[in-house]
Amino acid sequence: MLMAIDCGNTNTVFSIWDGTEFIATWRCSTDHKRTADEYFVWLTTLMNLHKMEVHITEVIISSTVPRVVFNLRVLTDRYFGCRPLVVGRPDCRLPVDPRVDYGTTVGPDRLVNSVSGFDRHGGDLILVDFGTATTFDVVDRDGAYIGGVIAPGVNLSLAALSAATAALPHVDVTLPAQTIGKNTVACMQSGVYWGYIGLVEGICRQIRVEHIRPMKVIATGGLAPLFQQGTEIFDAIEDDLTMHGLVLINELNKDRDTA
Repeated sequence: MLMAIDCGNTNTVFSIWDGTEFIATWRCSTDHKRTADEYFVWLTTLMNLHKMEVHITEVIISSTVPRVVFNLRVLTDRYFGCRPLVVGRPDCRLPVDPRVDYGTTVGPDRLVNSVSGFDRHGGDLILVDFGTATTFDVVDRDGAYIGGVIAPGVNLSLAALSAATAALPHVDVTLPAQTIGKNTVACMQSGVYWGYIGLVEGICRQIRVEHIRPMKVIATGGLAPLFQQGTEIFDAIEDDLTMHGLVLINELNKDRDTA
């Protein structure tokens, strides 16, 4: 079985692929101090809780936090007896190499999403990922990642607004009942929600102008369904975009040297 690990700035997701489907998905907070032994105890506890007998033979990792990768490598070597495939490393092949400025390092999550988006929707895509940062990834007609946009994440913006202004509380992002707020919380929620709708629509519009050809817009991330309620710009919502991409990349690299 394959264990696919997606390590983001906030959470790390572990999914188990049995060759046909994901049979389990768990997440924990991302912490570079978490040891391989702690990961293993946590994972085996969850497996035992769900009465799962799992034999991991392959591991693939996508991580936007480089300091976490070492302990994940130790985890796979010590407890699963295999060498993990790490997206972004020279030995990890992609279907099509990214076309960006020379020397530019593209986030592994963005590469994985591009592979996954192209597999499901073809080329000429804008992938909007509502994560710690809100990212816009552009996939060319042949599946190559060709660049994108990075904006502050929704919750990050809310936290900054609350931290920098003594009179404003922390609020949760939600679809406002109306645009004009009648109290402080409603005003903040409206500003963030409709502000991000405007940000997404505006950036996608400009990307389409520069790209010339018609483009689909695919959204992913936990807040994607919420923002879909306020705009018609999304052609689809994908809740497993990254994990699907990790499976595809692992299959592409099956014949790599594992010595």
